[in-house]
Amino acid sequence: MYFTEEHELFRQSLKEFLQKEVVPHIDKWEKKGTIERFIWKKFGEMGYFGINYPEQYGGLDLDLFYTVIFLEELQKINSGGFAAAMWAHAYLAMTHLAKEGDERIKEEYLAPSIAGDKIGCLCITEPFGGSDVAGMKSTAVKKGDKYILNGSKTFITNGVYSDYLVVAAKTAPEKGNKGMSIFVVDRDTPGIAATKLDKLGWRASDTGEISFTDVEIPAENLMGEEGKGFPYIMQHFALERLIMGVNAHARAEFALDYTLQYMSEREAFGKTINKFQALRHKMAEIASEVEMCKTFNYAITKQLDEGAYVVKEASMSKLLSTKMADSAIYDCLQMLGGYGYIEDYPLARLLRDSRLGPIGGGTSEILKEIIAKMIIDGKNYKPAT
Repeated sequence: MYFTEEHELFRQSLKEFLQKEVVPHIDKWEKKGTIERFIWKKFGEMGYFGINYPEQYGGLDLDLFYTVIFLEELQKINSGGFAAAMWAHAYLAMTHLAKEGDERIKEEYLAPSIAGDKIGCLCITEPFGGSDVAGMKSTAVKKGDKYILNGSKTFITNGVYSDYLVVAAKTAPEKGNKGMSIFVVDRDTPGIAATKLDKLGWRASDTGEISFTDVEIPAENLMGEEGKGFPYIMQHFALERLIMGVNAHARAEFALDYTLQYMSEREAFGKTINKFQALRHKMAEIASEVEMCKTFNYAITKQLDEGAYVVKEASMSKLLSTKMADSAIYDCLQMLGGYGYIEDYPLARLLRDSRLGPIGGGTSEILKEIIAKMIIDGKNYKPAT
């Protein structure tokens, strides 16, 4: 229904690329917490960062199901941190460049991002703000032909080693969420300092806390209109939440496939453990839940690809898919017994990495309230004009 022969050829090519170019380095990157620069360039050369971006900037301008394939296969090499570094660059930072950046910004930042020559990060979350984007404290005060940025951000994927930062700040704090704007800022601008955070999972990626002290941003680095930052951020959350929903069903499927294979080989009491009814039925439940989430996510992708504003459905996707993935991976680890607790087997890392799903990109608690506002209060969220 959703994937053509061309899609499947793309999937096979990506699988082979990941196995050859990425998998041999994963354990090293997980230990070091640093992803070497060469792989970004290889992703760029293969066109993986330009899947849904215009050809004039080096992109491929393909439909969203190619993005789904990109996300799914990244989840199946068992490094949530590596996957996050790739998709946070391609679908968080670069989305704002493509949608709000002017022609100069697209040439100077988007094109080299697609090529893998520049790495970006998106800086929205603040130390005491969490999911409360409207409560942002960072400010960017205009002085002549510059904005002076002060404040801090945290939990920023690619926040330490990226080349540029897409930053949200209040340009008119007295106006609340109507006084927020978006900027692109070069990493080497004086006044920017970043500290790497030590995380439970996603260990290959550099998640940073970033401070801005009297950082001078050229006025031309404002993206879109001043004061429109909040609706820009909100309208892109639908894509981010769907991405995290897709990630969730894909990692749960990876856990399921690995566990089924393990159960077909592991023997106890004279037979393989996939012959025990209690275990068989648990796997049947997991497989059913994975399939339900996957099918729902594909349907939302189709709507989004056709231009629908799917904020409700994407919020539901992230809420349910990430909860399902955590539960599925927990149960799959149990099927491995003691081996599930050993780092040489994939489920230990997968369990840690999956736990970020219900937290990042809007916590499950926040998503429930957003969904409640729509289905109970009749709230109608609309895209920025």
